[in-house]
Amino acid sequence: MIKLLILCFIILTLTSEGFAIYCYRCTSATPGCGQPFNWRGIGYLGQQCPEDNDICVKLIERKGASEIITRDCLSALKAFRTDIPPDNYEGCRPAVVDVKLANYVNNSIKELDIHRNFYDSTTWCFCFLDHRCNKSSTLSFSVILLFVMVLITKFLY
Repeated sequence: MIKLLILCFIILTLTSEGFAIYCYRCTSATPGCGQPFNWRGIGYLGQQCPEDNDICVKLIERKGASEIITRDCLSALKAFRTDIPPDNYEGCRPAVVDVKLANYVNNSIKELDIHRNFYDSTTWCFCFLDHRCNKSSTLSFSVILLFVMVLITKFLY
């Protein structure tokens, strides 16, 4: 009985959250991040998103013939983007227009884009189920350590 209590205590102390979402975080200025996407060109398989319930985002901004693509986690873009669509389900949708944005600002530098009207079209693509869009990591280190401890306990007793 005491062995079972010790084993339960070890399980509870070593268990941690083992899932993480990995997204590509780059812009079209990075080789391989534009269209078509080449993950070998950017040199890595993505980074872990900072929040637990994060979503991978592909942001496409077009001005005439030029196109800027940004790939990132949604939580990283929420801090400074006001045109994020309210529904973050799988798929692509146009950006939300905020008519009250920068009404009382008189700025002649159009590259600052304080009104968010520099680009002809802005499209947000959300993905969390597509191939190479994001992935769940393998079991975390503490869960693997837990299984090793259980096997050692089994062989010792």
